Amino acid sequence: MEGTGNRRAGGGPGHVPFYVVPNANNAAQTPQARHRVEPVAEELGRRFRDAGFQLALVGGSVRDTLLGRLGNDLDFTTDARPEQVLRILRPWADAVWEVGIAFGTVGGLKGARDGGTAKEFQIEVTTYRSEAYDRTSRKPEVSYGDSIEDDLVRRDFTVNAMAVALPDSRFIDPYGGLDDLAARVLRTPGTPEASFSDDPLRMMRAARFAAQLDFEVAPEVVAAMTAMADRIEIVSAERVRDELNKLLLSDNPRKGLRLLVDTGLADRVLPELSALRLERDEHFRHKDVYEHTLTVLEQAIDLETEGPDLTLRLAALLHDIGKPRTRRFEPDGRVSFHHHEMVGAKMTKARMTRLKYPNDQIKDVSRLVELHLRFHGYGSGEWTDSAVRRYVRDAGPLLSRLHKLTRSDCTTRNKRKAEALWRTYDGLEARIAELQEQEELDAIRPDLDGNQIMRILDLKPGPLVGKAYQHLLDLRMEHGPLGEEGATEALREWWAAQG
Repeated sequence: MEGTGNRRAGGGPGHVPFYVVPNANNAAQTPQARHRVEPVAEELGRRFRDAGFQLALVGGSVRDTLLGRLGNDLDFTTDARPEQVLRILRPWADAVWEVGIAFGTVGGLKGARDGGTAKEFQIEVTTYRSEAYDRTSRKPEVSYGDSIEDDLVRRDFTVNAMAVALPDSRFIDPYGGLDDLAARVLRTPGTPEASFSDDPLRMMRAARFAAQLDFEVAPEVVAAMTAMADRIEIVSAERVRDELNKLLLSDNPRKGLRLLVDTGLADRVLPELSALRLERDEHFRHKDVYEHTLTVLEQAIDLETEGPDLTLRLAALLHDIGKPRTRRFEPDGRVSFHHHEMVGAKMTKARMTRLKYPNDQIKDVSRLVELHLRFHGYGSGEWTDSAVRRYVRDAGPLLSRLHKLTRSDCTTRNKRKAEALWRTYDGLEARIAELQEQEELDAIRPDLDGNQIMRILDLKPGPLVGKAYQHLLDLRMEHGPLGEEGATEALREWWAAQG
């Protein structure tokens, strides 16, 4: 069934507008509200119509059009089967790919011009379908449907279950998505229990959309997420990871993460986060680690300078996950978390490995977790040259991220203490810049390489060469450049002391 009163309207050249006439209780749109569909979408719609098929812009593309935030990714649905979609797309698109064809999806790339500006659109066309998991499978079973209404009811949320039939730009909203968009609420087209049983990953999508769009999740949806949280365990680690990444890269990840924790989903996909809700002792001698972590994540986001940084955000989220395992109540009443950064680094590596993150990213995030307390190990800020060199060398290419993580880790409400920490870190960064003008700190090496060491000491490759190299590196870190002559003399002295 189509939204009541929806009609096509004429618009400016080069765009296809569609009117959305609201229901009586819908304050989001006015009868004159006009939303543009990209000309490339109308053009593709004509090609499908001429071939005897239906085509509609669907899902997030319609939602984002109504929110005024449509990008260059366009999603379509059709009654044509994938082989028929290929025959229509290939002569028209600049590139076509079949990666998702087993699930009924054909992708393509199409360049177009909009008011003299070149644009490139990434297009996905999916055959009407219904899909569901059985009780144990990690892969959905796909079957094709025959109507757009049946296709829309399988969508995750009503705000993603709207469509615009092309090329005539007829608005289709059988499940009240426009009303929910106006209310900024996430509901499912059918019952949430049926929706999450069909695809349990939709529970994580609820958290992700809450974070991305700043929407509220309907109470019945939250209740179903809580009751069915264990269903997420049949979903592959890769799909869980991808949803978690999208949530973390949103503008408001705190909202989505809190929903994962409150519904018990985090217990299944990221139990280390839930475990941060440590019981606070009656004298409040340590801060709430869970709330602290969410604040550190937000502060790290505020320090990003070149767009969302997933590695930094993961490090901020995981930096204190070693605390529950290392918490100790000291005789004097204090609470300690000795070496939680080392324990946390190992836990980070284990969790990210289970979630199938790339090895390089696992290495970087784990290293940041391991180093996040290094700054605090240097007392009140009397940074020697050797300490600065070690700090920079240990951070390596992660130095910029380490700066941001360390600064964001200060969540004290004591303004004087916070300002003192920032001044101390300002001093460290100034010392780094100072020394970098004098020497290349980013790639510190001993003054002699392995071949020179073997020649001077008349050694063959082996452990002794490595020990000699490390000794020279320690001298380099402590005293700065020695020069070849000074390093050779120091090497011979060390060798003599070895007996």
